[in-house]
Amino acid sequence: MRRHQVVSSLLASVGYDAERSFLEIELRGGRVYRYLDVPEIVHRRLLAAGSLGAFFNHEIRDTYAYAEVTRSSLVTKR
Repeated sequence: MRRHQVVSSLLASVGYDAERSFLEIELRGGRVYRYLDVPEIVHRRLLAAGSLGAFFNHEIRDTYAYAEVTRSSLVTKR
């Protein structure tokens, strides 16, 4: 999934897969989390928020199931 850099003291980049309703968040520390079953409107509201970090903390972090994305969890097709 392609993520785009954002201006935030907490978040480094955000990506969204509309087909699978996945929201990926990269934190400034480098960890990446994939949130599941996130409606597209939530992704749009996040990007439009005055504070992306505050929106993430209040509307996403403890609301949606998630998994940490690690290099070992990525599959390479040859």
